[in-house]
Amino acid sequence: MTHHPFEPDDNHPDTAPGQPGTAGGQVVPLDERRRARQSSQDKPDETPEGAAPVARRTAARDTSYEIELDEAPPADTAPVPVDLPASVAPAPVPVEGRRPILPTGLQPGNLSATARDTLGRLAHVAAFHAVRAPWYAAQLAVWAVIGLFRLMGRQVRWWWVNEQYTLLQQAATDNDPGMWLKLHREGKATRRWRGVVLFGQLIALTVALAVVTGLPALWQTGIVAVLVPVLARYGRPAGRPIIPTAVVTRRYRKLNSDIVLRAYYAAGLGHPDRPNQQIEFGTAMAREGNGSKVLVNLPYGKTFADAVNAREKIASGLDVALAQVTISRDPESHRSHWLWVADADPLATPAGRTPLLACMETDIWKPAPLGVDERGRAVTLLMLWTSILVGAQPRQGKSFTARLLALYAALDPYVQLEVFDGKGSPDWRKFALVAHSCSFGFTPSRDGDPLEIFVQTLRDLKADVQARYQKLSELPVDICPEGKLTREIARDPKYGMPVRLVVIDECQEYFDTGDKELNKEIASLLVFLVKVAPAAGVIVLDATQKPGGVGTGDTATAFTSFRDNHQVRIALRTGSWQVSDLVLGSGAYSEGFDSSALLPSYKGVGLLRGAGDDTPTVRFHLADAEDAEKILQVARKLRERAGTLSGYAAGQAAIREVRDVLADAASVFQGSETGLPWALIAARLAERIPEHYADITADAISAQLRDLAVPSVNIKRDGQTLKGAKRAAIETAMQRRDQTGT
Repeated sequence: MTHHPFEPDDNHPDTAPGQPGTAGGQVVPLDERRRARQSSQDKPDETPEGAAPVARRTAARDTSYEIELDEAPPADTAPVPVDLPASVAPAPVPVEGRRPILPTGLQPGNLSATARDTLGRLAHVAAFHAVRAPWYAAQLAVWAVIGLFRLMGRQVRWWWVNEQYTLLQQAATDNDPGMWLKLHREGKATRRWRGVVLFGQLIALTVALAVVTGLPALWQTGIVAVLVPVLARYGRPAGRPIIPTAVVTRRYRKLNSDIVLRAYYAAGLGHPDRPNQQIEFGTAMAREGNGSKVLVNLPYGKTFADAVNAREKIASGLDVALAQVTISRDPESHRSHWLWVADADPLATPAGRTPLLACMETDIWKPAPLGVDERGRAVTLLMLWTSILVGAQPRQGKSFTARLLALYAALDPYVQLEVFDGKGSPDWRKFALVAHSCSFGFTPSRDGDPLEIFVQTLRDLKADVQARYQKLSELPVDICPEGKLTREIARDPKYGMPVRLVVIDECQEYFDTGDKELNKEIASLLVFLVKVAPAAGVIVLDATQKPGGVGTGDTATAFTSFRDNHQVRIALRTGSWQVSDLVLGSGAYSEGFDSSALLPSYKGVGLLRGAGDDTPTVRFHLADAEDAEKILQVARKLRERAGTLSGYAAGQAAIREVRDVLADAASVFQGSETGLPWALIAARLAERIPEHYADITADAISAQLRDLAVPSVNIKRDGQTLKGAKRAAIETAMQRRDQTGT
């Protein structure tokens, strides 16, 4: 037995006949309320005694939008096909109240995908029915025989005038023999006339059968092919189609205002009987995409945040899944919001393959396609000037999501990539085709020690960022108007400032290497980059499955600072709302954003926070290992053509060709250290850059730095006073060299 979720259940013990189910709730007299509202609208100047006039933003209208249930849903909006060039953007969102002139599926950019989907659907239907054709034929034959006997029985009942039996029985019950005899005579006369008709039909059928017997076999087959389905229609079981559908269309229910009112009152956002606490509607209930949309006006004093916090209760009151309910701001009023309810769970449908499979050159100065939101609208992200954090539980699509952004950057041949993976999985290894520097895991290989490559890259990045700010400040105003990196400067090799993307998957692993001193240095470098580098055109993209509880002491503090300084946050499914808040940023849960509420079946679905005013739930595009390799091979060819292939991808050694004593000495200072003895500077240089300083001594490094105008001064270290150098003096010497060129 099925029970309609929005209809009364007369068998329920807590429900009165003809009323909605009210177990555990209050019955709302909707008919009386409508009459009262209509009366108040007919007499707008009358106000109940003691009640303040209520300013209404809506015109008088009937707020009950009863719509027939289980209507066939409209065709889904066709997504942007994956084989289109990157220049073909999704159809723009229409202006409120305007429908597109051409349906989205028939627009030029989507026409090929629509035709392909239609032909695929027709091919599937044809194959489905072709396989079952013998079974259909057997069923039709059986049902045709049953239908023949049913028609014969119907004709016999028609001849016998069965409908007269009730009248005869009534005359006998009334003890009216005259009426009974009259009805009996009428019945005999009718049967006599109908018998003649049946006899004529029998003669006609006999003649027709004789004629058909003499026809060619092809004509006989055609006549049988026409008659058998007709007879089978009368013989088939009730409610069972002769040929079933090959594609099942999901049944859904449209909303009406009564259901919405019930949900909002159950969520505690208003009260139907208290003055000025009624829920109102700013628009009529309307269809939008694959759902229903309406503007809801909350009582005065209620806010958009109240509706967001009550979203779970609203979904319960509507009797739908939480993912089907979307609440968005109304820019005209903070007490109003748009409610959109999907016909089915929108997050259960994947977004499909990434449009990057078109393998067209991209531009990092334009937004990257990420996926689609709950309502099927395209979601993009401008990566430039930001640092991005992706967090999730294992096997929820974290690396795939971060890889989408890295693939977009790879297809721009003027972006320099630095790719590091703390877990050493195969997810990122194909980026060696285009990466300027890369390392995977912590196990040394023939390319060197991955940890040393990582640390040296961070040092070089820091030095590059500092040099960029100096260069940008010195460029003429006509070349660099706002003192910021421009597209022209980034793509001109003479300036040496390309956009750089630093990808660090499982970034928490680099905060716990087992070497405390190295942990401190890595932590300070990463915090510097995530805070300072984006504004210089160095994008930082990090992914982690452990956004908290990393390291101890200063390292733990540094990791927290590192995590909290990401501007854009992406959270796929997490284990708890606390972890979700760590990924999305403090306060996300209180605003109604909780990635732990995502179902385990939602693969590649997450929340995007910090990229704009909204925080959409995104179904990210898919690019598996095969797709990524295809895209990266094209990206390598684009770089070879542009002459921008460099570093590891170009076969260059991971170590540097030129030694910079000042920059190297500055890189060995850690945390808040302001000065170091010469012996300690020499030891750290020998340990970290052995290719240049394996045999360096304290006297040698002292002589080299003093030749570069770095004075030798007294340094207190571990209770001793030793000769050494100040960090400020080394940095001053670097600035003086950059300014004078000497």
